Formats: sequence, structure tokens, C-alpha cells
Amino acid sequence: MQLKKITPLSNEYLEKLGFYWHTDADETPYVSDEIVRVSAAEADAYYEAANELYEMFVAAAQHVIDNNLFHELGVPFSLVDLIKQSWENEVHWHLYGRFDFAGGLDGKPIKLIEFNADTPTAVFETAIIQWAMLKENGMDEASQFNDLYDALRDNFKRLVVLDGELEDFSKFYEGWKILFSSVAGNVEDEKTTKLLQQTAEDAGFKTRFAYVDEVEFNDEEGVFFDGENYEYWFKLIPWEAIAIEEGELALILKNIVQNQKAIILNPAYTLLFQSKGIMKILWDLYPNHPLLLQSSFSPIIGKKMIKKPFLAREGANVAIFDADGKKIEENGGEYGNQKFLYQEFYELNKDERAQSYQAGVFFAYEGCALGFRKGGEILNNLSKFVGHYIEDAK
Repeated sequence: MQLKKITPLSNEYLEKLGFYWHTDADETPYVSDEIVRVSAAEADAYYEAANELYEMFVAAAQHVIDNNLFHELGVPFSLVDLIKQSWENEVHWHLYGRFDFAGGLDGKPIKLIEFNADTPTAVFETAIIQWAMLKENGMDEASQFNDLYDALRDNFKRLVVLDGELEDFSKFYEGWKILFSSVAGNVEDEKTTKLLQQTAEDAGFKTRFAYVDEVEFNDEEGVFFDGENYEYWFKLIPWEAIAIEEGELALILKNIVQNQKAIILNPAYTLLFQSKGIMKILWDLYPNHPLLLQSSFSPIIGKKMIKKPFLAREGANVAIFDADGKKIEENGGEYGNQKFLYQEFYELNKDERAQSYQAGVFFAYEGCALGFRKGGEILNNLSKFVGHYIEDAK
């Protein structure tokens, strides 16, 4: 791997941009002072991998629905009808997600680790901070695979035009409003949600922001805030959290969608993509596909493997086992009572200090942006965000 040292952005500068989660719990900077050199061919390969995999995920989700495999993916029963409703009508548009990849650099083939399709993190870092890193270091800001902001704006327009021409947005837009919500007290979620709100406004939508506990939901009438009805509700809350912690809200949202009183973003069907269990479905449908790792609902005999919960965050409860089934490493967490996926181990690209690098490729209608996280063998909430720049070898 080739890394370039840069002058880090000061905390004061980051906060002026609205980025306040710049320091981790151990008091170390969250944003790395190095960036990864990526060749144009490597950037293209990440782009193509995301596009090909998204089509495969669509086919896998259809297979789950057709064969009633929701339980196998750990999907809460209360969300099944809502998932089906959102899947069957194309107005429930998938705004954005993030593929996590191993490999892709220095000739190491790209392999899919998972797809964060519902509430992916690192939007602000990828769309805004990466540009600032290059700009403040006197580098060409355009030397990145990073069109995330523009791709999000265009995908908001597709809520209206769908697969039509983006230029027709103003022709068909009838003043529909989007209410954006996050949970109070989480500055990262709030700032990320407000960044998405800004892209929607740039697309031409009328928008407002409200914390979740300020929003009113009515089965027959829809979504309300401050006495005003909203045709769209964007929530930066995982669907499984709504089902498990807010069961009554899950039922109301199902009725709201069924009564066509509001569209929820990201749609409920993204939970199928989000579940690690779908990796096993993909392997069944596309065995030995070059972008996939062998995945199973039971331990993989004779291979080094990863064990991870279907619906978990930040590497929690992830474990590594050697080929003899001996546990090598494990993260703690609160997801130990879930179903688990067993996935063939595939080493991440590493630097000379043995730090591991995982590529995150955002998808919004197509692959649109790249960023990296670095850390140990199992990435966790102390992993660092690493930017990139495109430069071919001389």
C-alpha cells in the first residue's frame, strides 16, 4: 500500500464544517493524517464491483421474498409486511448504502464483506471531509472517486422521476415535503441527517428537521410535525431498532405505507440487504462468484472464518476462528443473542505497520464514492477514517 502523509485538519476547522465527532473515546484523532493512493484502475474496479453487487442483492432479496426466508435472515416478524409493501412499489426508492470491501489495492482482488444498506455511517466523512483534506493540503480536490454529495442530490430527485430524466424533476414535483429525523443527543447522527437534508433541498425539495420524539404518526393520516403533514419521512434509525424497541411505531408505519400516506426512507426492504444473513443467500445463488466469500449459517469446516451477528454495528460480537475451529480473536458487544453468519476469512490490505484497511464504497443509484477505515483484524468503533487520492504509478 502507498500512503501519503498530510497535515491533519484542526479540530477547530472540522467543527466549522459541522464535524464534531473528530476525537475517539481514547482521545486519539478519528480522522487519519495519512491518505491512501488509489490508481484510476483500482477506483474503476471498486465502482464496477458496487454496481454488479447491487444487482445481485436485488436478485437475492427477491429470492428471500419469493421463498419467505425472512426468519432465516433474522428479520423481525413485525416488519415482513412492510418490507413486502415497500418492495412491490418502485416509489419506495433506495437512497443510499455503503458496501464494505476487503482488497482492491495492490492487485488484491475485491471481496464483499457486507452491505450497510439502511443507515450507513461515514457519509459526512466521505462527502465533505475527504474534499477538505485534499484542499487544505494543496492537492487537486477532483483527484478522488467521490461524487457522493451530487449522487445523493440526484437520487433525491429520483424519488419523483424514478428512472426518468433528472431534468424533469421540476416538471413533476408538486411541492412534496421531506421530514428528516434522528435521535436527540447523538451529534453524529444529527449532523449526518442534516447533511442529507441539505442535499434534498439542493435537489428542490421542501424539508424540515425534527427529532424522532417530536414527530407524530397516524395510521390513517400519515407523518406530522408542528401540525404539518409530510409525504416523506427520512429516519436515521435502523429498521430493526424500530421493530425491537418501538414495536407500536413499526405497526403504525406499516399502516401509513399501506394507506399510501407517506414514504419512509430508506425503505424497509433495505433491511434485507442490511442483514448479514443475505451473504449466505448470495453464496447460494452465485456460488464461487469472484466478488463473494463463502458464507454459511453454520461453521465452515477446514477454513479460517469470521463469525458475525446478522444485525450488529461497529464490529460488535465479531470473532475470528482458525481452520481448526479455534477462536483467535473476538470483540465484545450487545448482539450475542442474535443469529450468526459464518464467512470465509479474507485478509484486508495492510500497511507496513500491519494496520488493516477496509474500503467503503457508497452506492446511490450507482457506485459513487470511496473511503477507507483502518484498524486491527476486526474493525470497531475505534477504527480511523482514511481518505484517498487517485494517482497512477509513474
